[in-house]
Amino acid sequence: MVRIAVLSDTHGYLDSKIWKYLKEVDEIWHAGDIGSIEVIDQLKSIKPLRAVYGNIDDSKIRTEFKEDYYFQIEQKKVLITHIAGRPYRYAKTLIPKLEKYTPDILVCGHSHTLLVQFDKKWNVLWLNPGACGYKGFHLMKTLLRFKIDGGKVIDMEAIEIGPRVGNNQII
Repeated sequence: MVRIAVLSDTHGYLDSKIWKYLKEVDEIWHAGDIGSIEVIDQLKSIKPLRAVYGNIDDSKIRTEFKEDYYFQIEQKKVLITHIAGRPYRYAKTLIPKLEKYTPDILVCGHSHTLLVQFDKKWNVLWLNPGACGYKGFHLMKTLLRFKIDGGKVIDMEAIEIGPRVGNNQII
């Protein structure tokens, strides 16, 4: 069994309230728009990090991470990419990736909109954790947390960190 936290769209900032949710997982997955090397260092200091770069990430972050990250864990094929659209309204660049990797779990970001949905067309669990940073139009900072056990995704939690605007921002 592995416990996962999924973040996206931190845009260079992490809320101080996030740490209590991350310390209880085995891995952190970040779906891009990380925003700074400092965020990467902070996340890596607490748990192993799997991440992709997003459209706002600079050359330093793009050197460390790729556009797509495909891997297998606990009998599940996972694809992390930043821009994917949403089920049945796919980004044009996503279809070839779905055909190539045939993931069981697709993790994406970019929209700043929390979404957990099974896509019957591609037979994939679609996870967008929303935005965990404070830049953007979202009202609430969010993340996802779940477990993969024996090839099954269980105990899915959508966690509200707090309002997008507030005093708990750290660099």
